[in-house]
Amino acid sequence: MEELSLRWLAGQGVSLVALALCLVAFASKRDDKLFVLLLFANVAFAAQFALFASWVAAGISALIVVRIALVRRFPRHRALMVGMLLATLAVAALTWSGPRDLPALAAGLLGTWGMFMLRGIAMRVTLAVAAFCWVLSNLLAGSIGGTLAESLIFITNLVTILRLRRDGRPVLP
Repeated sequence: MEELSLRWLAGQGVSLVALALCLVAFASKRDDKLFVLLLFANVAFAAQFALFASWVAAGISALIVVRIALVRRFPRHRALMVGMLLATLAVAALTWSGPRDLPALAAGLLGTWGMFMLRGIAMRVTLAVAAFCWVLSNLLAGSIGGTLAESLIFITNLVTILRLRRDGRPVLP
């Protein structure tokens, strides 16, 4: 039981690191800064989900690190997007444990499409929906810190969308 408690505490601690990185990322109006900070945050989320033995979410979070690196270098590259979508489906198929893995899968697929094919407000709306899916995934994994992190990410993302709208940025990609 002590090992389980230490793993649980470690998972919560790692999720708080991810929280800080994501809040700064989504508060930024610059997509490039958003991507770099999300890269580091998803390393923390992958570790957190592994500590909670939520393997689909851990695998997809690790793939998100690769996705962010690729999308920064190759934006709107359809073949890479399709490859990442297939990799996401493969990770889910290999680590699937049941319906509780659906929110992580949905988040991974939506985030991949949004980051590769959209920019600005449209991308952030898609990422907000993905964040909501991650909230559900964290709840199902039992992560208090992760649930708080993704909830705050969702809210911060919505606030940034409103700020971008106020600045007169277009909604469509």
